[in-house]
Amino acid sequence: MRVLFIGGTGVISRAAAERCVAARFDLTVCTRGRSVRPLPEGVTVLTADWRDEATAAALAGQRFDAVVDFIAFTEADIERDLHRLRGKVGQFVFISSASAYQTPPERLPVTEATPLSNPFWAYSRDKIACEERLMRAWREETFPVTIVRPSHTYDETMIPLRGGYTAIDRMRRGAPVIIHGDGTSLWTLTHTRDVAVGLVGLLGRTEALGEAFHITGNEWLSWNRIAELLAEAAGATARIVHVPSTIIARYDPDWGASLLGDKAHSMIFDNSRIAALVPGFAPSISFRDGAVEIVRWFDGDAGRRTVDPGFDALCDRLAAARERMRPQPARPAPPPAED
Repeated sequence: MRVLFIGGTGVISRAAAERCVAARFDLTVCTRGRSVRPLPEGVTVLTADWRDEATAAALAGQRFDAVVDFIAFTEADIERDLHRLRGKVGQFVFISSASAYQTPPERLPVTEATPLSNPFWAYSRDKIACEERLMRAWREETFPVTIVRPSHTYDETMIPLRGGYTAIDRMRRGAPVIIHGDGTSLWTLTHTRDVAVGLVGLLGRTEALGEAFHITGNEWLSWNRIAELLAEAAGATARIVHVPSTIIARYDPDWGASLLGDKAHSMIFDNSRIAALVPGFAPSISFRDGAVEIVRWFDGDAGRRTVDPGFDALCDRLAAARERMRPQPARPAPPPAED
């Protein structure tokens, strides 16, 4: 099967590329070549920017059984894909996001029937617009689309707390680690190798055309526990300070949007749909093991252990603000004056 990845060295795409090679697919990856994640041997690499017209010329006349776009974020990106790929692809897979689902969800677990609605985060609304355009192309011209909605996917290079390695460094220094809310909302983290099983399993499946699937793990952890497992892997203790998401948004609007529009709400998923079509999909990598992988990767090279001084200072300001919000103990009343 001839497969094209648009973007192939990201968190999800690198593991999917490895699985394609193992399945002996004829895989071409269009990438700018700027990632720290190496591609596996056996991949045809087209070092180019998909957004450039010259890239389209380089692929002129080629047809692919499946194309997966990992870097489409806006409706304009989708229009470009439609223009270039009409009549040249047997299946087009759009990587959307589980953050497109109703936020906060009316009920759990989330299924593919959950409405798409996220008034808090522009990123999610753009993904919804992409999905709507592709489904219109499916209805009106039978453009062969499959939509995939991953949730929070990670690999060894990705620390699932804001600030990346700065969070680990703060744990090791005993500095406060900021967790939104009270840290008890449930979250789904999925290792990229588990996602790759579901994603690659969809390629070439005509039953998947015109359909959407989320591909997530089956392990649900509180944000407190996520921080504790990372600290444990790093040989440290997480000194957690809880800060309301609305307060975080005042100090950092971008961080706040990603919380209020996604991570502040419990999100667990029913994966029965992808499991029914791809029987091999059975997420098995726990975050306890994933955290060990993450810390080992960062500790393997001093150049990876970069601390962001701006984020580091922001955490200190948030911790101080939270301390000021704490109720102060009432002062004892003065003793009555003696006659």
